[in-house]
Amino acid sequence: MTEELLANFTIFVMAILIGFAVISKVPATLHTPLMSGANSIHGIVLVGAMIIAATAHDSVGYLLALVAVAFATMNVVGGYVVTDRMLQMFRKRPSPPASSSDRTEG
Repeated sequence: MTEELLANFTIFVMAILIGFAVISKVPATLHTPLMSGANSIHGIVLVGAMIIAATAHDSVGYLLALVAVAFATMNVVGGYVVTDRMLQMFRKRPSPPASSSDRTEG
């Protein structure tokens, strides 16, 4: 059991280090669009957390599933909020109607 735990912990640490190395190389102008898209992928994590909750048999399992569902939900919603705010920057603002004082009569 300890060898399996050590292997899983090693994979976890390597994923963190590789993820940090990849994200730190992304230019600032691309960071927000890439991260908002990546956050929407956390829907898969949300499904996984729900599967864990369905197979949990003790209070620790339920607590971990609840925390996983909460964090995954926040990440998914946050990703879509960032994407929406980013897309609003590219929408045209409605121009104000011309007032009657701007018109020339004649």
